[in-house]
Amino acid sequence: MSKPSFNLTNRIFLDHPWLLAFFPFLRWTPLVNRNTIKSDLLAGLTGAFVALPQGVAFATIAGMPPEYGLYAGMVPAIIAALFGSSWHLVSGPTTAASIVLYSILVVHAEPGSAEYVNMALTLTFLVGVVQIIMGFARLGTLVNFISHSVVTGFTAGAAILIATKQVKNFFGLPVPRGVSFFQTWEMLFFNVDQVNMAIFGVSLFTLLLGVAVKVWFPRLPYMIVAMLGGSTVAVALQSFGIFVPTVGALPSSLPPLSIPHLDLNSIQEIASGVLAVTLLALTEAVSIARALGARSGQHVDGNQEFIGQGLSNIFGAFFSGYVATGSFNRSGVNYAAGAKTPIAAMFAGFLLLILVLLVAPLAAYLPNAAMAGILFMVAWGLIDFEEIISTLKNNRQEAVILVSTFVSTLFLSLEEAIILGVILSLGIYLLRTSRPNVRIRVPNPNNKYRKFTDADYSPQCPQLRFVRIEGSLYFGATSYIRDTLHEQDRIFPNQKHIAIIGDSINFMDKEGAHFLEEEAKKRRQEGSCLCFINIKDTIYEQFDEYGILKSIGGKNIFDSKGEAIAAIFPLLDKNICTKCQSRIFIECGK
Repeated sequence: MSKPSFNLTNRIFLDHPWLLAFFPFLRWTPLVNRNTIKSDLLAGLTGAFVALPQGVAFATIAGMPPEYGLYAGMVPAIIAALFGSSWHLVSGPTTAASIVLYSILVVHAEPGSAEYVNMALTLTFLVGVVQIIMGFARLGTLVNFISHSVVTGFTAGAAILIATKQVKNFFGLPVPRGVSFFQTWEMLFFNVDQVNMAIFGVSLFTLLLGVAVKVWFPRLPYMIVAMLGGSTVAVALQSFGIFVPTVGALPSSLPPLSIPHLDLNSIQEIASGVLAVTLLALTEAVSIARALGARSGQHVDGNQEFIGQGLSNIFGAFFSGYVATGSFNRSGVNYAAGAKTPIAAMFAGFLLLILVLLVAPLAAYLPNAAMAGILFMVAWGLIDFEEIISTLKNNRQEAVILVSTFVSTLFLSLEEAIILGVILSLGIYLLRTSRPNVRIRVPNPNNKYRKFTDADYSPQCPQLRFVRIEGSLYFGATSYIRDTLHEQDRIFPNQKHIAIIGDSINFMDKEGAHFLEEEAKKRRQEGSCLCFINIKDTIYEQFDEYGILKSIGGKNIFDSKGEAIAAIFPLLDKNICTKCQSRIFIECGK
């Protein structure tokens, strides 16, 4: 009976595809069976164990009470799995989102205070609302315009800030709140004699143990092993009368219900940071989802992912969860553990809740120093040295984006750093699209079919020039294309006839059409022609739409190079042809 029922449901959604935005889980529910449930349960259990130490660590970074990092990995993970599009993405608190949240709120309230928590929940709710609006507005492709170098540079800068903010707990050194990263390290350098050696010993032992487990025993959960090791050392020191401050027992309860403060004053205080958090969270989530989708062969719908992430944050704000987004660590573990459907992420959220009920009181034995050691390790792992070195060596424009974002992360507020990186990405994207390749091509006389090749390596016809435009003819590019063609005219003054190879032109706006119309009229007045070879149907339709088909002339649009040459060759000056040594056309030999 269940199969016909699903077929009926399928028919309903085929007739009303927009409903899939509200019920996207119906796309993958047919995949669920006994085998997938078994795989997903195992993957979810693994993910829950990973999320336990990470949640506490990320909450510490965000300036939130430790339990809120765990709450953010429960309900948001379940909602994002139900309403997103990725089969393997797991949502929850992340390093980047946590540190941005901290930088936005720390100027308004004391970290960990009730006011601070309320502001975090309000910001989370607003981020969710913006994400849903962007999803329904079909803005999922926007993240494609944010360079990966922005994320790389921001993450590297954030890693340094994470380590910087843990100097106090790692070395037991009193560092005032609000001190910059430079001042923090300066204080450490000039006050080494004030380092608490017991705290430093626990931190260093935790760090080294975590590194050792990660390198030599990669199958073990290195964070949990490191936490247990650091806690054991702290307990041992306590038996000698040396006290190391601890996180304190966490409440072993379900996520308490919470209500975001949506009064005008609360919204005004955090409004400037909402866009930055939204951009970062969506970039993280969609990038991770697409990376995993490429491995699994699954298509990820960016717009649906926006909606899923938005709903997860809205629900999270009412269940004591701060900003959640796609978690690279949890998602990677989920995929590697054999997850088959989004039910694995839902299991991870439910099982994390059960684990918290069981083990939360044990946090009373977890030293702050041990958490600092783990966060030092997290910070180091965030820096993608290979990607940074490759970018600096091979791509000057991307290097500018990376370095600018990295430096601004350290010296500006994090929301300003993100927005600066995004603006630079868009600026360089516009620069690239506004300067398309305008290459001179020639038929290769040494090839049987006279295939096109670069003019740098073969002779040209002195009267006819073939130009390949590799980009769109829009308002931002027409000036560059016009100047390039005129520069070519100056270098090759006898090449009166121009044939544009149009198979790489994907789009044309009204200004691009106006440019072509002017160019065609100008060359016709000079007794020459402007023709087009192998343009796409969409461009031909735009010729007609913008009313320039008559100006260009339908007879000047050709399906192939051979047709174009056959039509233009009789127009060439035969006096020049008799003296020409190039002989690049088949017609030249007749």
